Amino acid sequence: MAQYDLIIIGSGPAGRAAAIQAGKLKRKVLVVDRKDRLGGVSVHTGTIPSKTLRETVLNLSGWRERSFYGRSYRVKDDIEAGDLKARLDMTLDHEVDVLEHQFNRNHVDTLHGMARFVSAHEIEVATEAGETTRVTGEKFLIATGTKTYRPDYVPFNGTTVVDSDEFLEMTEIPRSLAVVGAGVIGVEYATMFSALDVRVTLIEPRESFLDFIDKGLIDDFTHQIKENGVDLRLGSAIDKIEDAGEHVEVALENGRHVRAEMLLFAAGRMGATAKLGLETVGLETDHRGRLEVDRKTYRTAVPHIYAAGDVIGHPSLASTSLQQGRVAACDALETPTLPESPWFPYGIYSVPEISTCGMSEEEMQERGIAFEVGVARFRETSRGHIMGLEHGMLKMLVSLKTRRVLGVQIVGEGATELIHIAQAVLNLKGTVDYFVKNTFNYPTLAEAYKIAGLDAFNRMPIPEEYKVGKSKGGK
Repeated sequence: MAQYDLIIIGSGPAGRAAAIQAGKLKRKVLVVDRKDRLGGVSVHTGTIPSKTLRETVLNLSGWRERSFYGRSYRVKDDIEAGDLKARLDMTLDHEVDVLEHQFNRNHVDTLHGMARFVSAHEIEVATEAGETTRVTGEKFLIATGTKTYRPDYVPFNGTTVVDSDEFLEMTEIPRSLAVVGAGVIGVEYATMFSALDVRVTLIEPRESFLDFIDKGLIDDFTHQIKENGVDLRLGSAIDKIEDAGEHVEVALENGRHVRAEMLLFAAGRMGATAKLGLETVGLETDHRGRLEVDRKTYRTAVPHIYAAGDVIGHPSLASTSLQQGRVAACDALETPTLPESPWFPYGIYSVPEISTCGMSEEEMQERGIAFEVGVARFRETSRGHIMGLEHGMLKMLVSLKTRRVLGVQIVGEGATELIHIAQAVLNLKGTVDYFVKNTFNYPTLAEAYKIAGLDAFNRMPIPEEYKVGKSKGGK
């Protein structure tokens, strides 16, 4: 029976980072994945596919050029599902190839099959062929990610009523699409397909959506997606979903009906932990299958078992999962490492993009922090004019007491790239003065930081050292 220093269940971002870190430390490590191809949900149905799909949609639809050439402009007139799938397959093949190469280079063993604990230090791996293998490990990392939430009242059929994993397998692009759930996944897919001129209805039972994002930014975003054709139905609880053959009928509790050729149900995900046999090792999950961990080490209630990635819940980002996996592996293998930085960016790859780092205006008000706001519109920048950007904004929140930048929110083209300037300044405890003093390449969208910085700076009290001195003796 094989014995390992670290056994990792799952090969998504957290599992990948942990495995490579353990390999770098020259430890014996095994990655177990239930699929026959490595990468987990992130590579095959989540992060990478959805972002690849977005880029393909924007390129083929000519979305970025429509402000110059009109709303009817398209790079390809008849865009089909096959066009979207072709680029998707190429990207996924590349991702898997890179991951396999990284594992080989770092001497990471892999085993394909469904893992479950049979004792505190032993797991059994069952393959699809019905064979079983048992391996033992000193430490374990659970990085199984999540699976789609599929309530009984939704008549899933894999073609016209689908979850977010099945959505990518569509054989033709629908003329109309109903999306249930205005979370990150629902908003991304709804706005992507709106860019393809599909009639999209986005249904959310709550009165608001993306509540962790600054409300001012959401207001701007809501205006943009409505202008782009998304029918946003907030406060619309669902009474019934009916598969009527040629269309899907959604009856809302307020009496209204939504009819579409396809329905995407994207209202939440569950931790993929049900088949791990956690009761054998004394671990319990919450009602959504997620594990609780020490957020500094990612150790569970069982000292030799760790968990990282989406399976532990918030923030459920591929980027943070990578960091969590690295930190967990180092702690499990008793190797000191750098801690995670306090501020990390959120990125929502909708059309338009949203990205934030630091506190929102609402958070600062709740904490009683006196602050000033600086705003820049992308249309105010020369680069914005060159790119034909009619929308987009950057919002900067600055402490009046310390002058430190405490939050930046961006909506618009390139938001998920631009946010890293804010991340650096926040983690280095920089002030608004940084943006006033420093020169930015011209013309760039990054100039928006300079504009927003000056906007906030000019509203704030002048520092004592920069006040104009009073004349003495009438001279």
